[in-house]
Amino acid sequence: MEYLKKPAVRPEEETEKKVADVAAIIADIRKNGDEAVRAYNTKFDGNTRELFRVSREEIDAARAKMTPEEIEDLEAAAKNIREFAKAQLNCVKPLDGVSVIPGARLGHRVIPIASCGCYVPGGSYPLFSTALMLVVPAKVAGVRRVAAVSPTVKGTTEIDYRTLAAMDIAGADEIYAIGGVQAIAALAYGTDQVKAVDKIVGPGNQYVAEAKRQCFGQVGIDFVAGPSEVLAIADESADPEILAADMLAQSEHDRLAKGILVTTSRKLGEEVMAAVERQLKALSTAEIAADSWHNYGEVIWAESLEEACAISDEIAPEHLEVCIREDDLEPVVEMLTNFGSLFIGQETGEVFGDYVSGTNHSLPTMRASRYTGGVWAGTFLKVCSFQRYNREAMMAVAPLVSRMAKGEGLMAHKHAADIRMK
Repeated sequence: MEYLKKPAVRPEEETEKKVADVAAIIADIRKNGDEAVRAYNTKFDGNTRELFRVSREEIDAARAKMTPEEIEDLEAAAKNIREFAKAQLNCVKPLDGVSVIPGARLGHRVIPIASCGCYVPGGSYPLFSTALMLVVPAKVAGVRRVAAVSPTVKGTTEIDYRTLAAMDIAGADEIYAIGGVQAIAALAYGTDQVKAVDKIVGPGNQYVAEAKRQCFGQVGIDFVAGPSEVLAIADESADPEILAADMLAQSEHDRLAKGILVTTSRKLGEEVMAAVERQLKALSTAEIAADSWHNYGEVIWAESLEEACAISDEIAPEHLEVCIREDDLEPVVEMLTNFGSLFIGQETGEVFGDYVSGTNHSLPTMRASRYTGGVWAGTFLKVCSFQRYNREAMMAVAPLVSRMAKGEGLMAHKHAADIRMK
């Protein structure tokens, strides 16, 4: 393994200050409710609206601004996401009739959560695709109340019209023009205008991520997301121009985003680096993409595909592309275990997953793919066990329970078993 391009060390955030700032906002909203939400909306977004919930008239006005083609594009993307979510849901089945001893019946039920909040970022870009990725699988899973939130366009009282239309097309039951920490706190603890939810999903900036972390327990979350990242494993057969384009597609997200190339060809690595510089000259988002690539982009030369896979699994990227010879694809894919979403073959660009392939683009970052996958229909489900004993089964296990409870010193537990045998 050798670095052809080594990244700078990402700056340590002012963690203590951030944690304290977020905690103060959450505490203020818990105490002062809508008044505090309104104050932070005004302070951070210039959003002075009194009623946070977006009306049907506002939604219709947003849809009216869309061209027919834009509406059709959103509906086509939503359809693909919906169909894949339905297929995923079909894999999660109730279980019944398991009998480990005569007279016992065990199983589990698959139960949708009652409500969820979907955080759709605003910031530098109107990420309307994220509205589809969060709301659609929640509705497919059977969540009765899906509340979508998003910051308003800076200095206005309105969510970007494309994001608002996407939320509506996706099937959101309620939409609120609230962003940032105040949106997470309102969804977690509730205010007069915003009823609390059971789970919050969706990406955001470092303050939104910290707010989700602090509210976890009061409310469920998907995961704590950080800056976006892509890793591509490539051999000499890959196209350097395509790989460069994929590195920049990730880099333009923000200045802390990360594009990583792991290649078995030193020549390809050098060609990709040269192609990135050429493509930057024609890129309208070059200011952000260049900062991200120059500071945090990585190009790593690996001696073999096996070593490339080991490097990738250690990094555990959010998005993982495999751009190698067709004959090697299947064995390499089998070696890979740590990734948020996998893109197999050069034709399968990561950007397709961002929008229309049907898989979800709300994915784990910062090595979290070691222990979790991304948002899917199952994110919004609870798998809850049940058991039923007849007297024969009860009499068979009660003595065992009694002895184990006694061994732990829990005498009321022992009594609860013993009393049933009398």
